[in-house]
Amino acid sequence: MLNKTKLFLASILALCFTSFGAPVLAAGPDLSTVTAAVDFGTVITAILGVAAALIVVYIAWKGAKMVISAVRGG
Repeated sequence: MLNKTKLFLASILALCFTSFGAPVLAAGPDLSTVTAAVDFGTVITAILGVAAALIVVYIAWKGAKMVISAVRGG
């Protein structure tokens, strides 16, 4: 009998928490003022610049390997 009462009270308590907590979580925070102040254009340009530099190094390395293998005849 005591276990059923505890289970019933726990389920009522869980129901109360979920019914009162749902509208609070549904809205979500408004971060538009923070994100509007940040300009990602320069960051994206920097990342693409580093990626382009790495691609150039990779292509040069691969080209050098091809030239060396062509000279060796293999």
